[in-house]
Formats: sequence, C-alpha cells, structure tokens
Amino acid sequence: MSSVETTDAELLRTYVAGDDEAFAELVRRHKDRLWAVALRTTRSPEEAADALQDALISAARRARQFRGDAAVLTWLHRIVVNACLDRLRRNMLRPTEPLPEDQERDLAFVASDDPEREAALVEMRREVIVALRELNADQRAALVLVDMEGYSVDEAAAILGCAPGTIKSRCARGRARLAPLLAHVRLP
Repeated sequence: MSSVETTDAELLRTYVAGDDEAFAELVRRHKDRLWAVALRTTRSPEEAADALQDALISAARRARQFRGDAAVLTWLHRIVVNACLDRLRRNMLRPTEPLPEDQERDLAFVASDDPEREAALVEMRREVIVALRELNADQRAALVLVDMEGYSVDEAAAILGCAPGTIKSRCARGRARLAPLLAHVRLP
C-alpha cells in the first residue's frame, strides 16, 4: 500500500506496530501546517522549531495513547499548540526583533502580478503579526487556529483542549484587542 493511499490513522497504527517510517511519513505530510501553527503561535522561528521538535517527540512517545476521538492531524495540532504554549509560558517570551526578510516574502496573502499591491499585502500581513504579539498566548492560539488556519470553533476547542465557548471568548477578546491596533489597516 503506497503512502498516498494510506490514511493518517493507518500510518499511526503502523508506527505503533513498529514501523518508524510510518511516523516519518505522517510528519512529512503535515510538516508545513504544523510549522505554520508553531510559528504563528510562538512568533519566533527558534521557539517554533524547538516547540515543534518537542511536540513531535511527544507525539511519537504518546502514539499508543491515541484513541481516535479526533483526526490524527487534529491530535498533532493539539500537541504542537500545547508545546508552543508551554514554551511561551515557561519563557515569558516578548520578542522585539523584526521579521527576517525571507519570512516577509512568505507572508503575502496572495501572489500578485502587481508589485505595489504585493508589497502592500506583505506590509499589512506584517502589521497583523506585530499586533498579534499584543495578545496573550491563549488568545493568540485561538485566533491563529480559527482566523488564520481556518479551523472551526469546535475543531480549535478540540486542539486546545477546552470548551468551544472558551475559544469563542478568547477569539472575541483577541479581536477586540486587535481592532484598535489594526483600525488603520485596509486591504490594498
């Protein structure tokens, strides 16, 4: 059976049965989304890399405990977000350095043939990320999952291990804090 035909749940079961390559394939499939969640949650490439590594080690160790109540990807996201939040709480992280230039290129909402519009989109995206730094880690995690990653409130609640009402509250409070910070931002 090729990895394209194999579901995430089957890969996880195969890993638990002793095939280390199955877990590696699971990570390969989802590394970009997991990295994006870690980076947006921690706001630091170094912290994101460390948190993602911690999360993947934790997932590998706890694979036998996966009950299948949620999708494997949702389970992985929850582990990644929790690892990020643990690091943020432990380090009380308050970065002040600007985003690296190569990351700025990756922050455009959509590719555009208009260089001025694309530059404006990159600048707008940077302002949103800077504003996100003003939120506490719980609000930021909820907003990243719901507003940036497109998860439903229920899915975000499952990932973060809290009630949907808590996600709604965190998002509402986070958006209320972001509104005055981003009032001047307009889509080009």
